[in-house]
Amino acid sequence: MDSDPHYLQHLAPGFDRDEVLRDLMVTYGEDVWKFAYFLTRRSDLADDIAQDVFLIAYTRLYAFRRDCSVKSWLLTITRNKSLNYMKSSFIRKVTLLGVLFPGQQAPSAEQVLFDRLESRELWTQVMKLPRKFREVLILSYHYGLSVKEIAGMLQVSEGTVKSRANRAKNKLAEYMDDARKGD
Repeated sequence: MDSDPHYLQHLAPGFDRDEVLRDLMVTYGEDVWKFAYFLTRRSDLADDIAQDVFLIAYTRLYAFRRDCSVKSWLLTITRNKSLNYMKSSFIRKVTLLGVLFPGQQAPSAEQVLFDRLESRELWTQVMKLPRKFREVLILSYHYGLSVKEIAGMLQVSEGTVKSRANRAKNKLAEYMDDARKGD
């Protein structure tokens, strides 16, 4: 069940919540930000979402249920916040305005992130996948979550997770073939 044991599972009232939050941010901050970015494809949203995730975690430290790993719990919060952000009308308007009136930008967070990943081509193709396929691959391969953990996070059956992973791999293979043919 829990491939990532963490003291948070044994936390009792009276611990220094600020210290626990700092530890969570150091341990899982990069994972939370990257997952938010993978889902939204926007570094500014990933920044906001990561902050929100840790605020939520801070307020719910003692309510943490021991039915999943701490990483899985934080990534579930990240997913929910990301989907809520993407559904909000404000975000849709800002995104549309950014497309219509692009401003000067520093090197994108996407570029910085891809520079640190093993294979730029692979991750570029992964980012083209529909969200439901992309998140299954990322949760499985990048974050190392089990099919059971992913199913719990996404609130779907384990069979659905396996099916989405298989379809994602097939789609990714098509994208990679198309990219190679284009060279």
